[in-house]
Amino acid sequence: MIYSNPSAAYLNEGFVVAVNIVAKDGEADAVADILKRLVAPTMAEDGVKFFMPYRSPTDPLAFFIYELYVDEAGWDAHNKSAHFLSAVEELLSRVSKRERVPYVPYF
Repeated sequence: MIYSNPSAAYLNEGFVVAVNIVAKDGEADAVADILKRLVAPTMAEDGVKFFMPYRSPTDPLAFFIYELYVDEAGWDAHNKSAHFLSAVEELLSRVSKRERVPYVPYF
């Protein structure tokens, strides 16, 4: 293992999803609210290690979400959860871009 800190190793194990979102003009605060409401129920999922949305300090329309799951099955379960499906339904009409890219550790 290349990590001397056990918590760093824990954070590098699993299935990561990087999400970039750009809100439409006039919709950024609504997007921020949707993402904020998604944190608690997502963090309560068994397959989730970490879920944190960020908002750009230089572009208030730009959001980034860092998602860390135990494994790909955890991500699949999240994608089928009622709170996620409800949030996506509310979110999609408010964004001009939504890109989700999965990653796995390579060492």
